[in-house]
Amino acid sequence: MSLSVIFTTLCLLCSLVAWNATAGDWQFSILDQYGAPLEDAVVELLPLGQTEAATETSQQATIKQQGLNFVPFVSAVQVGTLIDFPNLDRTRHHVYSFSAAKMFEIQLYHDQPEAPIEFDTPGIVALGCNIHDYMEAYIFISESHLFAVTDEQGQAHFHALPKGDYQLTIWHPFQQQELAPQPLSFSELPKVSQYQLDVIHRPKQPTPQRGFGS
Repeated sequence: MSLSVIFTTLCLLCSLVAWNATAGDWQFSILDQYGAPLEDAVVELLPLGQTEAATETSQQATIKQQGLNFVPFVSAVQVGTLIDFPNLDRTRHHVYSFSAAKMFEIQLYHDQPEAPIEFDTPGIVALGCNIHDYMEAYIFISESHLFAVTDEQGQAHFHALPKGDYQLTIWHPFQQQELAPQPLSFSELPKVSQYQLDVIHRPKQPTPQRGFGS
């Protein structure tokens, strides 16, 4: 084996050791005020004093209209993401948002709209349908590339997370009050954190109402 090959191999091994020493997993468990797992909570980690990961191409996401509801109920995307709104129902929908982060409407349509919508401002977007007033969904537009939506167990997972300082934001569409962002330092491998959020308990996906527009 040549010296150059040995040197290259050693460099690769050193890089792997350095990566393992500075990256790890972080699990967040979000509970409601009664200690029950809270689904559909957004957990965002904004790196402080670190370089954000560059996005070479626009990110893509999809929010469907299916069963006379929006699917998923809560989405989290990075600023600049293009979101498609396919209509999988037999009836037409009229999707809109009056939110400051993104005001738009896609007038009555079947199947696939002409073009996706770009979400280019951080914030919260509430979706509705002019034909079915009960339909609702939410989009969390993040400045960071590190975000997750909690599952049915109220958990959000981050993998290969670099050690360092972060700003934590937790948000839920039914929260009773806003939880102020807080600084966190990630320095252990692995790490588990638990938080509680006061929410209003109500159905997130009402039973489709039959009648006009059904």
